Amino acid sequence: MRQNVREVIEGYEPQRMEGDSLVPAAVMVLLYERDGEEHLLFQVRTHHVEHHKGEISLPGGAQDPEDATLLMTALRETEEEIGVAQSDIEIYGQLDDTPTRSNFVMSPFVGAITAPGPYPFSFAEIEVAELLEVPLGRLLSGEALEWTEPRPGTRMPAFRHGEHLIFGATARVIDRFVRLIGPSLGAEPLPTGDAWPTQ
Repeated sequence: MRQNVREVIEGYEPQRMEGDSLVPAAVMVLLYERDGEEHLLFQVRTHHVEHHKGEISLPGGAQDPEDATLLMTALRETEEEIGVAQSDIEIYGQLDDTPTRSNFVMSPFVGAITAPGPYPFSFAEIEVAELLEVPLGRLLSGEALEWTEPRPGTRMPAFRHGEHLIFGATARVIDRFVRLIGPSLGAEPLPTGDAWPTQ
């Protein structure tokens, strides 16, 4: 599976966004194998953070002045927030830039934890309340897919994991990712928002 994902992402040309009013940030779409099954890692944000309190996000954050590239931002933030060493991550490539309602533009990078599991994750407790390991198969199959309507007539993807709902910019990144890699893994095409009622 990882080889297929790597080939698709390596061959993808991401669309970039630029604007003086947008704050550059980077996140990591990170594969993690547990019990023979691939998962994606998400974090539940605490209520101590400045933006998106209590929401589900990918590891990542705003670019710091000392970060030479946005990839360095994604790797640094992933290590700081959930304790995954940069040396334990293989980077496959990058997805489209995605804007957030808080005026950031996220550059998502795709990678995989290469160290054998179980991985000794550690949280930045001021930022991360909980780590979520979501089976990639549930995302690819559409089992977790829901639709929200943040504005009348505008449908956006969301993903359900237990009591948690992954929505907003994070869900848009994941929706793009699973639709991109799905064909190479033999997954059925996911429905579009026109075909599903909102939740």
